[in-house]
Amino acid sequence: MTNQKPVRKNYDYANLAGADLSEADLSHASLRRAILTDASLRNANLAGSDLHGANLDHADVTGANLRNADLTDASLLGVDLSRAAATEGVRLAGAEAP
Repeated sequence: MTNQKPVRKNYDYANLAGADLSEADLSHASLRRAILTDASLRNANLAGSDLHGANLDHADVTGANLRNADLTDASLLGVDLSRAAATEGVRLAGAEAP
């Protein structure tokens, strides 16, 4: 058995506006300042992801796992975090929300 470290996915500054990321495994991904406006993140796994400064305006997070995600300074206009499956430990300092 080998000791493999998890692969860190880097999508910093990516323009993913309107993307269908339903059920995507983005756990521990770096999405700093990514544009995710109107994206579908339904049932996506974003646990431990870094979304610092990302724009998630009007993204659908229904059923998404946001456990321990960093949404510091993110824009969350029109996002209903209560529809996410898990939000324990999510960081929202400075996030812009309705």
